[in-house]
Amino acid sequence: MQNYQIDNLDRSILHALMDNARIPYAELAKNLAVSAGTIHVRVEKMKQAGIIKGTKVAISAKKLGYDVCCFIGINLKNAKDYPDTITKLDALEEVVEAYYTTGNYSIFIKVMTRSIDHLQTVLISKIQAIDAIQSTETLISLQNPISRDVIP
Repeated sequence: MQNYQIDNLDRSILHALMDNARIPYAELAKNLAVSAGTIHVRVEKMKQAGIIKGTKVAISAKKLGYDVCCFIGINLKNAKDYPDTITKLDALEEVVEAYYTTGNYSIFIKVMTRSIDHLQTVLISKIQAIDAIQSTETLISLQNPISRDVIP
């Protein structure tokens, strides 16, 4: 199912599920003028193809007290240290995303902390304490005016 090509009905289903992942298939079928069975089959095919990876609850980091969002570019001492460094970064709850990149940094991470003091502690005691990391550059996000998934 790797090469599953989505059509307009699949796109409509994806848009509806992105708006409300809990919409009943019967309601979705009625809105799209097809049977609930058709919706079920299409969703299952898109799951098998890896297009739909799952559903999740959207959580407000700010409402949970995470007021500081920042991005940290990381330079490694050695490229071979990448897998071990990713494992260590994955163990840090403040690291919410990580990317292996080209350009100025080997790894680019997104970090959420409760305060600037918390960020300082995470940087010094956790991230920069990883031996394989040669240097870091931190960019603090002031706001996130655009945040969306790709459009199917």
